[in-house]
Amino acid sequence: MIDVQGPSLRLRELRPADVTGLLAVYGDEAATRHLSFEPRTFDQCEAIIRSAAADATVKPRTVYMQAVADTTDDLVGAARLGIDERPHSGQIGFALRPEVWGRGLGAELVGLLLTFGFAELELNRLWGARSPDNVASKRVMERAGMIEEGRIRRHLRTRGAWRDSVVHSILDDEWTP
Repeated sequence: MIDVQGPSLRLRELRPADVTGLLAVYGDEAATRHLSFEPRTFDQCEAIIRSAAADATVKPRTVYMQAVADTTDDLVGAARLGIDERPHSGQIGFALRPEVWGRGLGAELVGLLLTFGFAELELNRLWGARSPDNVASKRVMERAGMIEEGRIRRHLRTRGAWRDSVVHSILDDEWTP
């Protein structure tokens, strides 16, 4: 069971009641502009929540799809930590609702993901990939101590075109809780 608390945000398991909140993130054009997929529908968000519940029962667990809740427990974002084939490493991904942008919550969210990955899961390396155009994500990951490793050219196809990705990572002995 995931429960990582920060000053303004909390990482917790997704619940069926989160579908409208998840749609406000994954169904929003601005929120998904730099993500690897186009805006999702209500039905697709329901399927994501069902898949997250199924992933939570797998032993050993390798996918942690999480709700990002505010202090009132409303879903304001979504986060994912996936364990790589080499179980010492994991990939993070995150998104917040546009109406909460600009409040420092992205930095808090990445900090919670790093805490979860290093302190709870005892991973040795965490990494994330971002769109080259996503300057806000670059700043958030760098503030968290993540180092830009390089660019993966034509990494994924989204919105009818190929897109590069820029990879950032941090090691457990570089992380400061």
